[in-house]
Amino acid sequence: MKQSINVFEKGQRALKALNTLGAYLSKSCVEQPLLHLIYYRVSQLNGCAFCLDMHSKDLLATGDNQQRLLVLNAYKEAPFYTERERAALAFADALTKLNGEPVDEATHEAACSQFSEEELIDLTFAIIAINSYNRVNLAFPNPAAVGSYQPGQYA
Repeated sequence: MKQSINVFEKGQRALKALNTLGAYLSKSCVEQPLLHLIYYRVSQLNGCAFCLDMHSKDLLATGDNQQRLLVLNAYKEAPFYTERERAALAFADALTKLNGEPVDEATHEAACSQFSEEELIDLTFAIIAINSYNRVNLAFPNPAAVGSYQPGQYA
């Protein structure tokens, strides 16, 4: 698809508001490697190539390993994710795929068992933020930008 509008030029005021949330989350009480894992997972679900490229590079730059990225679709069965990561990933899956329903009780309880109230609020807003970024990129695609991201570029 041809990029019809350069949202990063024409939508700066709107993006500034979203970027404010991103800046808040970069100082979140939830550990940054876990947030990057969530950003990567949600981007998988949404099929956002730019964000997948970005967050895979960020994860690898923070010391995560390639195997965990390659097997992330099977995080429930794979042995190399912690219970905290699994709870966060399941919560991200549920919140991304709402289908008009609230997050199911078991998923919510698992998240509450692994995260403080403040952490769960930040995790929720992180999921909202990456869903928003994914949707902006999917609404205004720029295929030429995929692959161009360098770790820490937007820090």
